[in-house]
Amino acid sequence: MKAITDKQRCKECGICIHYCPKKAIHMTEELNNRGYKHIEVETEKCIGCGICYTVCPDGVFTIKE
Repeated sequence: MKAITDKQRCKECGICIHYCPKKAIHMTEELNNRGYKHIEVETEKCIGCGICYTVCPDGVFTIKE
């Protein structure tokens, strides 16, 4: 299982980065359509635990098999 993101929903809060146990999430310098920097998931590090999905207040994450 892996985390998939919707970068257009991201508001640059960084909560997911703080809670990711594998440090698989980082902030990009690219802006989304709303003018926020957005996060990216390093899929090779992601273990699909779903913590990012749980803590994200903006619904950025989907967990896929």
